[in-house]
Amino acid sequence: MKNLGMGMMRLPLLDENDFTSIDYEQVNQMVDAFMDAGFNYFDTAFIYHETVGEQAFKKCVADRYPRDSFKIATKLPLFIITEESQLEPLFSQQLENCGVDYFDYFMLHNVSGFTETAWKNVDLYSFIQKKKEEGYIKHIGISTHGNAEFLEEILFEHPELEFVLLQINYLDWEDDNIESAKCLEVARKYNKQVMVMEPYKGGFLADVPEEAEKIMKEYAPDRSVVSWAMRFVANIDDVCVVLTGASTIDQLEENIKEIKNADPLNDDELKVLDEVSQIINSNITVDCTKCRYCVDACPEEIDIAKVFDLYNKHKLLEQDDWTQFGNAYLNYSKLEGVGIASDCSECESCIEECPQQINIPEVLKDVAKTFENEIYGFNE
Repeated sequence: MKNLGMGMMRLPLLDENDFTSIDYEQVNQMVDAFMDAGFNYFDTAFIYHETVGEQAFKKCVADRYPRDSFKIATKLPLFIITEESQLEPLFSQQLENCGVDYFDYFMLHNVSGFTETAWKNVDLYSFIQKKKEEGYIKHIGISTHGNAEFLEEILFEHPELEFVLLQINYLDWEDDNIESAKCLEVARKYNKQVMVMEPYKGGFLADVPEEAEKIMKEYAPDRSVVSWAMRFVANIDDVCVVLTGASTIDQLEENIKEIKNADPLNDDELKVLDEVSQIINSNITVDCTKCRYCVDACPEEIDIAKVFDLYNKHKLLEQDDWTQFGNAYLNYSKLEGVGIASDCSECESCIEECPQQINIPEVLKDVAKTFENEIYGFNE
């Protein structure tokens, strides 16, 4: 059985429009259930939950469990680094945020073209290697959404890296942009440990189109949609940890159940997933995983991840008139201090942050047309 990691990027909220309003009582229940099930690997990052994610880990894990009972992985926020003088204070702050005196796993966050200002201009690799030598880090690595060629260049230049965190799921396995399978082969070539993020692709693979779900259920009536995604990643050789983000205790308990019952897929089941992937790809309007990296970059304060989620769900219904998601967009538009899709200034700051390489300003035009013009006539 593969090790399950509790990703802390999408924790339950008290207010769905405030990503700092973490429901700590429910997170405590989730942590307890996770530990009771025999798992202890937690993954967070400086920028998660609008920079309170690491503190959430401290409050719900580090302050409640002895240090030798859990493993913590976090990430250096390359998005905000411009010079070497930032590194020591930032690293010290992260230790304090997490309530630990060392990290089990520490990554450079999203090493890619989007963060090259940091990793090209600041010697980040020497810094994390030094922190490892000083005992503040047990294992150093990177997370990346780059393609296989990019990953090979990084691993060739930095043999000191011990592991990589890669986006792997059955939908992205052969994708020409994500290149999950090819990236895995590169990691194997350089003998690196592989950890998996986005096994459900931001929720897409937990809520597939009805046509796709029907095919799955016809083949295996007792299998959940989620089980197919989990079984795919849990049986890949050389994967040591599968990270799953859960927003409720029920989701976490389902993740635990599925990884414990993740028997290998047979050839017929892999053919089912190929067919399912084709259906999903034909139905997805925006390939957004709701990582929210773009949201902090938006000067118009548009909750891009939220409006894309509503837009995708609206389009999946194949209706041109009013839908519950159109109504949800209307409710969102009335919140104080938020931007709506038509407020986009096309500054393209969001594009630089998007791991999925989405042309966000162009999609926002379609969102505005759909929700603001066709349904409610905001701009008429």
